Amino acid sequence: MANDSRPADLERAGAWLAGHGLADVRPTPLLATRLAVRRRTRLAASILLAAFIIAVALTYTGGMVAGSGHRRWLLLVLTALVAGLVLTQSRLDLWVRRVDRRAAATLPRRATHPVRLGWRTVLGPPRAAFAVITFAGAAVLAAGTLTQDDPLARYAAVILLIGLGGLAVGALVQLRHVLTHPVVADDEASLTVDVLMRVDDARAGAAPMAVWSVWSLPVVSVFSTTFGWWHAAWLVFIVLSAVAHALIEARTERSAMVARHVTSAP
Repeated sequence: MANDSRPADLERAGAWLAGHGLADVRPTPLLATRLAVRRRTRLAASILLAAFIIAVALTYTGGMVAGSGHRRWLLLVLTALVAGLVLTQSRLDLWVRRVDRRAAATLPRRATHPVRLGWRTVLGPPRAAFAVITFAGAAVLAAGTLTQDDPLARYAAVILLIGLGGLAVGALVQLRHVLTHPVVADDEASLTVDVLMRVDDARAGAAPMAVWSVWSLPVVSVFSTTFGWWHAAWLVFIVLSAVAHALIEARTERSAMVARHVTSAP
């Protein structure tokens, strides 16, 4: 299986290593195969997210012209779509796990990580805290909108809470996959690459872009009312979360450095 990679995949693997500061590591067919399946699953996940955002927008738009009874049905449909999103994401993770398992079976010997890889290692406390605060802050602001008199604003808030719940569960499922999928390495270099891939996967799963995308859709309904505390809080939340994300990206270690520290641990 590891020898089925195409020359283009090997070239991309070499570029990936160089981009992460590991130009001294030789790209292998096994690495090319692992990276190829991750590219495909991330593309599929992006398509899923786009479909989910469209579903959220359609649910909100449909609720604007429908009565309260129709809105309840639309919310039930959206909840089912969210469950389907989480299930599909878990199937994509299983696809990656299956490819990794087959790749590991081709190795003459297996290396193991010198330290246990937990969320503190692959994600880091700053990114984990930022992800929790982003989800919690968005949920609190959405819940606060439920106190408004505008029924469309309350309807939009419920849509946001359903969407945020689905995204949070999906992020936890992805993190669990990163922490539990098999090690695919037979020497120090491939062990470093294995840790690096886990760190990249964890950081991608905890990125706030999905929350920002879903949050920005139905929120426009609230701006149809008089400017108040909710609007100011929403603007502050967006600005502060964007600044915090930029600072975390600039100040935390690159994933390659995290991987080298793990593999060099005594």
